[in-house]
Amino acid sequence: MSAPTPPARKFLGRLSLPERNYLADALRAETVGGVILLVAAIVALIWANTPLSDSYVSVSEFHFGPSALGLDLSVQHWAADGLLAVFFFVAGIELKRELVAGELRDPKAAVLPVIAALSGMAVPALVYVLVNVVGGGNLDGWAVPVATDIAFALAVLAVIGTSLPSALRAFLLTLAVVDDLFAILIIAVFFTSDLNFAALGGAVAGLAVFWLLLRKGVRGWYVYVPLALVIWGLMYNSGVHATIAGVAMGLMLRCHRREDEEQSPGERIEHLVRPVSAGLAVPLFALFSAGVPLSGGAFGRVFTQPETLGVVLGLVVGKAVGIFGGTWLAARFTRAELNDDLAWPDVFALASLAGIGFTVSLLIGELAFATDPVLTSEVKTAVLTGSLIAAVISGALLKMRVRTYRVLCEEEERDEDLDGIPDVYEQDDPAYHLRMAALYEAKAAEHRRLAEHAGAARGKGNSPA
Repeated sequence: MSAPTPPARKFLGRLSLPERNYLADALRAETVGGVILLVAAIVALIWANTPLSDSYVSVSEFHFGPSALGLDLSVQHWAADGLLAVFFFVAGIELKRELVAGELRDPKAAVLPVIAALSGMAVPALVYVLVNVVGGGNLDGWAVPVATDIAFALAVLAVIGTSLPSALRAFLLTLAVVDDLFAILIIAVFFTSDLNFAALGGAVAGLAVFWLLLRKGVRGWYVYVPLALVIWGLMYNSGVHATIAGVAMGLMLRCHRREDEEQSPGERIEHLVRPVSAGLAVPLFALFSAGVPLSGGAFGRVFTQPETLGVVLGLVVGKAVGIFGGTWLAARFTRAELNDDLAWPDVFALASLAGIGFTVSLLIGELAFATDPVLTSEVKTAVLTGSLIAAVISGALLKMRVRTYRVLCEEEERDEDLDGIPDVYEQDDPAYHLRMAALYEAKAAEHRRLAEHAGAARGKGNSPA
């Protein structure tokens, strides 16, 4: 007798309740941070394109810091190398949590979003390379369009008011986490200058001390914050991009809960640091990186130069085709089946939304063309242009299905027995059915009482005086 065939796994199916609750909290913070990021980018563009533009340049290029330690940096440099380390620290915690408790912990479940994310990075890079090979452009910017900015993408969702079901949001977040991981690897491997092995050895030793203190259960910000600053400074002077220090420390935190814990150390620290990252670090980076001079000529060059055209097409076309194509192929050749409530156009809309590249794309653009300030500025304009086009396209596609999403969200949120747990998660619980039967009986009794009261009132009104 042959073994029974296991049921097909539902792609974009309902999440577990703990994962759903964690996701709701994380995305709420990301959405708020994304709106702040959007505002910071707009302020930067206005500041850099008004009569106050000279002050923008003066502030961005103002240097401060201990030169004896090799840290006499400009404000823009501090934002890109210093504040973004906080952003990558949170990204490291998110990645660790996904690996031990989230969607990536199960290799079978992780295959599809990982393939989608990798395809969504490889195809934009290929689009950039093809455009620049044909047009005779600079290939150094191949990595600019590979990154997705989850905060900016969620800010777009908040602005257009689309209520995505939690499964779609989880897929977007998982894509972004995998995307961040490979963007970090790209920065570490391809954008590392000449190595200072003494400083690198010191940074590695500092990370070893950091790991040891965590394993010994030592607590106190006054221990870890100074140590983190030393590790960051050594990493910066080593020639490896300083944000790698933030990722490494984030990955070291324990993100699984023990029996006596309501939160793991990683979740607790992420809860404390995420507002600093989303509300301060990333917006300040955007403020001092997104301020590029805009003009009709600048926008014209975006679509005529191979470097900038490659970035725009990579974000708008490469991301959508890569993520959708990778997802479809993975689902086609695995046992994953698309959720019956959703359709493949929903996946394509989400893939288009992932074409919003901002924070990491701007950072890679600065690193790729560090010796050419003019081209750096033009590539930043291309990132902004491509992200705007992707936002408009994905917003239009999502709006077409907003009624379906609203119904799905209402179904997820309904809690008729008012026990704090959505009813959809209790359908297999016998106690839930007993509570619902009692609730319906109480409602029926109330309806009968009201009907009898109304009948009595009508009878009394019709009686002779």
